[in-house]
Amino acid sequence: MTKRRKRLNLFTLLILSALGLIALGLTALAVILKDLPNPEQFASRQIIQSTKIFDRTGQVLLYEIHGEEKRTAIAFEEIPDYVKWATIAIEENNFYSNPAFDLKGIVRAFLANILSGEFSQGGSTITQQLARNAFLTPEKTIIRKIKELIVALELEKQYSKNEVLNLYLNQIPYGGNAYGIEAAAQTFFNKHAKNLNLAESALLASLPRATSYYSPWGKHLDELMKRKNLALEKMSELKYITEKEKEAAKKFPLEFASQVIGIKAPHFVLGVQDYLNQKYGEDFIRTAGLNVITTLDWNLQQLAEKTVKAGADRNTELYEGHNAALVAQHATSGQIVALVGSKDYFGDPEPENCAPGKDCHFEGNFNVATQGLRQPGSAMKPLTYVTAFQKGYSPDTVVFDLPTEFAANNPDCPLEVEFKKEETSKPDENQCFHPENFDGKFRGPVKLRTALAQSINVPASKVLYLAGIDNTLKTAAAFGITTLTERSRYGLSLVLGGGEITLKELVGAYSVFAQEGKWHPQTLILKITDSNGQLVEEYKEQSKEIIAPQYPRLINDILTDLEERAGLFSSSLSLTIFPGHQVALKTGTTNDYRDAWAIGYTPDLVVGVWAGNNDNIPMQQRGSSILAAVPIWSAFLKEALANKPLVSFNKPEPVLNQKAALRGEYITNYKVGDKIFPHLHEILYYVNKNDPLGPAPADPGKDPQFENWEVPVLRWAEKNIPNFLSNYNQPVPDSAKTESEINSLKSGLDLLSPKNGDFIKNPEIAVSAKLESQFEIKDVQLFFNNELADRRSGNFGQLFNYQFSLIPKKLELQNSLRIKFTDSFNNEIVKEIILFK
Repeated sequence: MTKRRKRLNLFTLLILSALGLIALGLTALAVILKDLPNPEQFASRQIIQSTKIFDRTGQVLLYEIHGEEKRTAIAFEEIPDYVKWATIAIEENNFYSNPAFDLKGIVRAFLANILSGEFSQGGSTITQQLARNAFLTPEKTIIRKIKELIVALELEKQYSKNEVLNLYLNQIPYGGNAYGIEAAAQTFFNKHAKNLNLAESALLASLPRATSYYSPWGKHLDELMKRKNLALEKMSELKYITEKEKEAAKKFPLEFASQVIGIKAPHFVLGVQDYLNQKYGEDFIRTAGLNVITTLDWNLQQLAEKTVKAGADRNTELYEGHNAALVAQHATSGQIVALVGSKDYFGDPEPENCAPGKDCHFEGNFNVATQGLRQPGSAMKPLTYVTAFQKGYSPDTVVFDLPTEFAANNPDCPLEVEFKKEETSKPDENQCFHPENFDGKFRGPVKLRTALAQSINVPASKVLYLAGIDNTLKTAAAFGITTLTERSRYGLSLVLGGGEITLKELVGAYSVFAQEGKWHPQTLILKITDSNGQLVEEYKEQSKEIIAPQYPRLINDILTDLEERAGLFSSSLSLTIFPGHQVALKTGTTNDYRDAWAIGYTPDLVVGVWAGNNDNIPMQQRGSSILAAVPIWSAFLKEALANKPLVSFNKPEPVLNQKAALRGEYITNYKVGDKIFPHLHEILYYVNKNDPLGPAPADPGKDPQFENWEVPVLRWAEKNIPNFLSNYNQPVPDSAKTESEINSLKSGLDLLSPKNGDFIKNPEIAVSAKLESQFEIKDVQLFFNNELADRRSGNFGQLFNYQFSLIPKKLELQNSLRIKFTDSFNNEIVKEIILFK
């Protein structure tokens, strides 16, 4: 009885133990299954992919934005058979016949682990590796291994063998943050996976076993090559390749991409990345797998980098100017096609041997084009002149280029200016401000056309006063300049660059001139699609007319005038000429040669260059814009315009003004009957600066600048015009009218050239006049010093363009030239001017 009870108790204990073990196993299985992914979600699982930034063709990869995994998923058809075969040969040669897991391999690995005392071998199939890398953690535990087997079984229930292999090749890590075969091909061979050859395919298939150990950039390259050759041997054994192909692949010289940050056009790309991060969020951009097609022209970008580097190196040697930047933009669209923020993005930010107290020039990766707030020098002038033209001034308007003190009503600033040192600008008008010209010369009366083309400083300061500082700032803002916001800082020195702007915005502003008043927002993006090819964002043409076309056309006509430009560029003029193309150009140089600028454009393309030092140290040896910036600009544009068709600027409409000072005459003749009263003054005597086309001011002296401008003019006239004090600026009767007013009451006689007060520089005087009458013109006579020089009679119609080459027999210090025409009713119109020897 006792033995029987003992046997019963033992049996009960065994049953309870078995039930306990079953319950424990079920509990463990439940825990294991709890965290497994749902097999139905495998197909919809979002694969993390890097965002790729391309040039405008979509063919040149500029950069990949990624987190820990750099990946680009590609279709199974785009993966070369060599890659598939090499992977199967080296990882699982019976892949297509094996189940989800290899039982023999698992047992073999288990026994090896028991003998080694650690869980290090896995015996994993391709499907198991996919399960582990795609869905599980990398920990090496029995529970993880069980999970791996279960997930592998579910994967092969859901997918065919080819689908599993495709998932594997797009998912598996190859080292260097490269996940998937496309990223691996780009990382190690700088090519697309579809272009891999047999040797390259075998090598990449050798990496997943131990990505760090077998890294092409690591210390075990010999072992990697042995493993690559092993893969080729197995491919040959499996009849994937021939013996001849195997041997050729073994001998093939592999060239690995350099282990550097894979970024092209770095300053441009970082601008694109900033835009993407701000609009879509940094985390999304790193993992969304976007394809970003940018506006960058890779050929132009390479040209820009080459010319900037060469120019900066040249400036370093000649002028101690160590850096440069360039921006090129399609004027017709606002698309940035090239952007170089410094001569070398990868250069050291701090030079070696930079001792304390020594001038050190920090170039490195600072983006001068977009981040560098620099004074633009005379590159600001076109914005001032176009503002003046809108008010009624014209390219023929005359002002005097003479030493002038612009600090009005300041007893500390005498009107008689003496230059003891170069002072080209001051921060505000409470201090003395008397700008000097780049060549130290003063030219007397000068048209605005010449003043702008030759970048003469004194006339530019007068034009800013006439245009108005506030009006000019409004123009700059409308043209896209966003940085000139500190109004209290700006005086008349603004026109000489007394405010800070960026090269990128200045190029955008000049594109408004190129496009005759149309503003296009600058853009870096053409198109963005997601990993499924769906459109996310696309460039759309946008433009806004911010100024009537006539006024930019006037600027373009001046800045393309080679004859006018020659007076500034002299021996460097050839750098500004591009045969077969019409190119406008403006330069700028700041105080002490700290900044040199060149901004030039065709109707289609705008190119801006800055040269100098990031730390604002002046360049030496008068490193001006013509010497430091123009050569870089010219070298780039010469190649950029090669084989491009000519696109010409439209000519502006003629600007007709009744006031002598506005139409190119600095001497105004008042007449009463046959008596002439010549007057010579600065422009503020004849015009109200805010209404130049309106009545002359009753009291010019009320303008705070009048005396400052007028005194130098009168001093100049006394020295340069014979009998000035006795013959000029005499009281004028109330009944007197100017010659322009008299002629406007009759028919028209417009003496186009020469102009009143011109100096005779050549032995031959080209006389050109436009005659207009309500009746038929019958007779035209030209007199020089009261002697008949030319006469023509006939039926000339009501409109006649008169041309004559006059060779004077004798020149006086002061000479008269008079033209007269008579119509069929014997009405006469006479125009007389004074010319100086």
